[in-house]
Amino acid sequence: MTTIMAGILMLGVLVFIHELGHFVIAKMCGVKVLKFSLGFGPKLVSSRRGETEYQVCAIPLGGYVQMLGEGGGEQGEDVELSAAEKTRSFSEQSVAKRLAIVSAGPVMNLVLPLLILPISFMVGVQMPTYLDQPACIGYVVPGSNASAGGFLAGDCVVSVNQQSVENWNDSNKGFVSQAGEALIFQIDRDGKELQLIIPAENDSLQGMQALGLLPQQEARIGGLAPNMPAAVAGIQEGDLILQIADQPISSWYELKGVIQKVGDTVVPVQLERVGEHLVVELTPEQRDGEGDYLLGIAPLYDSEMKRYGFSDAVREGASRTWELIELTVVFVQKLFTGNVSTKNIGGPITVVQIAGQAAQTDLSAILSVLAFISIQLGILNLLPIPILDGGHILFYIIELIIRRPVSIRAREMAQQVGMAMLLMLMVLAFYNDIVRLWG
Repeated sequence: MTTIMAGILMLGVLVFIHELGHFVIAKMCGVKVLKFSLGFGPKLVSSRRGETEYQVCAIPLGGYVQMLGEGGGEQGEDVELSAAEKTRSFSEQSVAKRLAIVSAGPVMNLVLPLLILPISFMVGVQMPTYLDQPACIGYVVPGSNASAGGFLAGDCVVSVNQQSVENWNDSNKGFVSQAGEALIFQIDRDGKELQLIIPAENDSLQGMQALGLLPQQEARIGGLAPNMPAAVAGIQEGDLILQIADQPISSWYELKGVIQKVGDTVVPVQLERVGEHLVVELTPEQRDGEGDYLLGIAPLYDSEMKRYGFSDAVREGASRTWELIELTVVFVQKLFTGNVSTKNIGGPITVVQIAGQAAQTDLSAILSVLAFISIQLGILNLLPIPILDGGHILFYIIELIIRRPVSIRAREMAQQVGMAMLLMLMVLAFYNDIVRLWG
C-alpha cells in the first residue's frame, strides 16, 4: 500500500507540473481559466480562488485545465460570448497563443529533468562500481541470447554495432537504436579480437543482463537472512565463499546451481574471512518444504556515492536529459515501425510501481525516476494523436499553413479516431501491466 500511495503521489507531481504549464501560459496570454483539476471523475476536494476552481478528483491518472471558450462556450457548448468574454476566450486567441498554451504542458515535462537532475547529481548518486569498469563478462546465463551467440565468461566487449564500448555504462546505450536488428559484438577473448552476433530477436531493450551477460560478481556475502542455514552455521557478512562440498566457487552466479545439486544434505562450505580460511557445515533448506533450496544469503555489491559540484551537476543533468529524450524518441519510432514489441509498453500500474519503489529509497533515486517518467509523459503528449496535446498542436500548425482553422467536422472525426487509438493503447498498456504483475 505504501508503494502504491508513493507512486500515485509522484505521478500526481508530474501531472501537476504538466497542467501548471498550460495554466501559467494561459494566464500570461490573458485567457480565463475555469478549472484546474488533478485527476478525473468525482471531486474529492474543491476550492475556488478568484475565477478558477481548483480540484482533486478520484481517478489519479491525469488532469486537465479548462479554459473559457474551449469549443465555443464557457463549458464547451455553442453559446455566444460577450465582447469582454471573447477577449479572454481560448478559441478567440491567435494561433501562436493557442499553440503556446497547448505546447506548454509537454514542454514543462521535458524541462523538469533539467531542473531536478542536477539536484540529484549534487545530492549524490549511489552507483555500482562495475558500471565504470571495462565490460568484461563474469557469467553467461545458460540458454540466454548471449549463450546461443557464443559468449564465454571472461570475454570483454570492445564495441556493439561499431559503437565503441569502454565500460558497462557504455554497453547499453546503443541497444534502443539497434532494436529489431542483429547485434554485432566485437570482443576481446584472451587477447584475440572476435566477432559474435546475436540475432535480431533478442531482449536487448532491457540491457546487457537481459541478453544473459552479467558482470563479474564474487561470491562474497552482503546480507544474511535470520534463522536460515548460513546464519545458523555462523557465516558472516563479508565472508567469501570458496567452495561448497567438492565444487569450487569462482562467481556468485554459480551458487544457485551448486546449492540445488547438493539439496538437503549436510555439506562443508569453505570460506575466506579477513584473509583466513575456515570451514563450516550447513544444510540447504526449502521454504515451506517446496521450491529452491536456499542458504539465506545475499551478495555484497560494491558501490560508491558520486557527488558533483554545481557546474558539473548541471552539465551531467543536461546530458542525461538529452540522452533520455533521445532514447524515448527512438523507442517510439521503433515501436511504430514494428522493430520493438508492444509488450514493452507499460501503463499506469507499471509507472506507479516504479515510482513507488523509488519513493522508498533516497532523494536521488526519486528525482531520477521523476525525470525519467516526466520525459516519457512529455513525449507521449507530443505524439500527433488527436485528443492529445500533440494532436491539437498538429491542427494549429495546419491552421498556420492554410491560414484558416481546420473544419469542425474534420476535427470531430479526427478526435473520434484519436479517442479510439488512445483507448486501444490504454487497453494494451493495462494488459501488459497485468501480465507483468501476475507473470
